[in-house]
Amino acid sequence: MPKERISIVWLKRDLRLQDNEAIYNALQSGHRVLFLYVFEKILMEDPHYSERHWNFIKDSIADMNEKLAHFKTQVLTVEGDLVGTFNRLQETYVIDGVYSHRETGLLVTFDRDKKFARYCRNHLIAWIENNNNGVERGLKNREDWFERWNSFMEQPQIVFDPPEASLLTRSEITDLATHFSTASLETLEAPFQKGGTTQGWKYAKSFFQGRHREYMFHISKPGASRKSCSRLSPYLAWGNLSVREIYQYGKKVKSNVSDKRHLGAFLSRLRWQAHFIQKFEMEHTMEQASVNKGYHKLKKQISLAYQKAWREGNTGFPLVDASMRCLNTTGYLNFRMRAMLASFFTHILWQPWQDATQHLSQQFLDFEPGIHFPQLQMQAGETGINNLRIYNPIKNAKDHDPEGDFIKKWVPELARLDIQFVHEPYLMTPMEQQLYDFKLGRDYPKPIVEIKETRKRASDVLWGIKKDPEVKKESLRILKKHTIPNRNRMLRNE
Repeated sequence: MPKERISIVWLKRDLRLQDNEAIYNALQSGHRVLFLYVFEKILMEDPHYSERHWNFIKDSIADMNEKLAHFKTQVLTVEGDLVGTFNRLQETYVIDGVYSHRETGLLVTFDRDKKFARYCRNHLIAWIENNNNGVERGLKNREDWFERWNSFMEQPQIVFDPPEASLLTRSEITDLATHFSTASLETLEAPFQKGGTTQGWKYAKSFFQGRHREYMFHISKPGASRKSCSRLSPYLAWGNLSVREIYQYGKKVKSNVSDKRHLGAFLSRLRWQAHFIQKFEMEHTMEQASVNKGYHKLKKQISLAYQKAWREGNTGFPLVDASMRCLNTTGYLNFRMRAMLASFFTHILWQPWQDATQHLSQQFLDFEPGIHFPQLQMQAGETGINNLRIYNPIKNAKDHDPEGDFIKKWVPELARLDIQFVHEPYLMTPMEQQLYDFKLGRDYPKPIVEIKETRKRASDVLWGIKKDPEVKKESLRILKKHTIPNRNRMLRNE
């Protein structure tokens, strides 16, 4: 009896059923469809990822399976090598086509995709990829990109409505799974947002139906932003929700509210997100080296002690430490505090941005390579086209956490001090330390650097290097390749 020809939806960062073009295309193939997720060894061992990411993915697949139960199917979830997985599948079926979105990921996934493309050609398998959330491959410049992205966002969403008998059954997949090392979808309780489309829509609806009213007021505040920001970033990063779903839902809500500022600002950040991912798609070397080659000559002396203190939240600067401890524990931090952590590492501690990438990516539940690397370089001041920002953690603490509530929560050793010392404990005199039964260096670290000196050094060096002929030449190249003509309002948000 000949093997059945099937189509496979290879799920990656598109862990949803609705508005999923790969699924739609597979269902049009004329063959029954298998949903597949591979926990790949190359990613499970990659230092950019951590257990919190795999748990979020497991939650997401479990949520998909709950919905797929209605259609008497489920996702085949396996561990192993991608090509090895497909070789094993071909022992049972003839794979007619593979359908997936085009991933803007790490270099390891790009190399994996090239290897898989060769595999498909050699085995006469059609691999059909679709653009992800309007991000395009193969662009030389950004001419008309904004208009095309906007058009993509306005297109009708794709409804998941599989014809009867178009999917492999759950019993067939259960039998198939016996040939693989299957991945358990069980996760332990943890203080992170849970993955899945169902959870994503809960956050979306609570934001659009009420929480957004304080969005612009609280977006920079480390404590209040946890409620007033959308908290949708992990659901977009892992594809539980499509950007188009959120864009259209938000636009509809915006048309019916009187104060449109907050939702307008939020929707503009969806464009901002795509803008940065498109940058990374067009210049993937940003993962390892500064996009502006003129900065390759910038050398910094590595301090493992500084880096350890930064990672653990023990630098002696309360807002920096509170932000890192919060991120390490919960996986979430608002944008300004993320930028401050990167700025502190690269400017105040004068460490190479490359040494910050893995710790931050491991902690960010919403780790998105296309945003992660361009943003780190921008905050490090190594693009040559963006304003140099050297965040002052003391000023930011007083401006955005004036009562010290966020600091007291995450650096509880400072909670019983007067507010001036919560922000700057190193100002305490020996007598004041004795009065509070608090000793700097014992109960809380002394500052690991002299901030005025290090800020000045960073400013002097980085402003000086912007005058370098190679930096200027590269800046012109970057502007020509990555900026959007006549879209100054987007550039101001970079």
